[in-house]
Amino acid sequence: MKAKNILYSASVIALSAMMLGACSTTASKSGSDSSAKTSQTSKKTSSEKAKTTNVKKIAGADLKDGTYKLEEDNYYNGYKVVMSMTVKDGKITKTSYDNVNKDGKSKADDAAYEKQMKKFVKIGPKEYIPKLAKEFADNGSNSSGVQVVSGATSSTLTMRNYINQLVQAAQKGDTDTIHINNNKPMKDGTYKLEQKNYYNGYRQVFTLVVKKGKVADLKYDQINKDGMSKTKDAKYEKAMKKVNGVGPKEYIPKLAKEFMDAKGNMEKVQVVSGATHSSNDFISYVEQLMNAAQKGDTKTIIVDNIVTKE
Repeated sequence: MKAKNILYSASVIALSAMMLGACSTTASKSGSDSSAKTSQTSKKTSSEKAKTTNVKKIAGADLKDGTYKLEEDNYYNGYKVVMSMTVKDGKITKTSYDNVNKDGKSKADDAAYEKQMKKFVKIGPKEYIPKLAKEFADNGSNSSGVQVVSGATSSTLTMRNYINQLVQAAQKGDTDTIHINNNKPMKDGTYKLEQKNYYNGYRQVFTLVVKKGKVADLKYDQINKDGMSKTKDAKYEKAMKKVNGVGPKEYIPKLAKEFMDAKGNMEKVQVVSGATHSSNDFISYVEQLMNAAQKGDTKTIIVDNIVTKE
């Protein structure tokens, strides 16, 4: 998530340290996932809640109490994604994630599908669905913290996008089920998404153009209150490159180019080393724009992005 304006310190070292924390890869979780149950509903434990004890929210609307649901409208290989998130006293207390068929049965219980998938990618729904369910429970609203499950990259990226959409609904208190018109052609038009809140003085803005059902153009940037691009901020560039080896002048155009070169295939958009957080946001937000294009909904998406600091 992104933060409100933070003035540059006179110390480049202090700024560098701050950006390292913002852009570093989320640490891998310890322990084995082999004991994960096939039940796709999880509750957050007290130890997981404790992770956020020292984190203070400085921007972004609170989550409103209620149960929020999302489901895909169309089946792919006989299954579709269904998710839910329950908020109580402003906190996420329960989450669920599954892939179900027309009879409501989980893909995790499909032995034939499991055998076939493991033959090609060494992992099947019996393993990756509970892993993703646990990632959702452990990370809550922090979609960027969801670790990619090897062999289930597409499912992981989709989950991150859907978590963002559930959080956005919870901020508004909109408990209507979110419907995703998945696997359908995008409708021609111009689709926009922008963050409301600033992080280190910048927020993300996107414009996706679709012509003849295909991606025609994507404009992506991070801008300050004066509309200036972060790619033109020499101080920011120097400080970030000193710590992470890459700055906005490199990673912002690189992400946009990779998306255009991939013709909308998000699995081919690589996370830029040193700009992990921005890369994850980029992928999730562009997927959300593509979901809007599948519906033909050209209303600008305003993301009241949650910004925190320790």
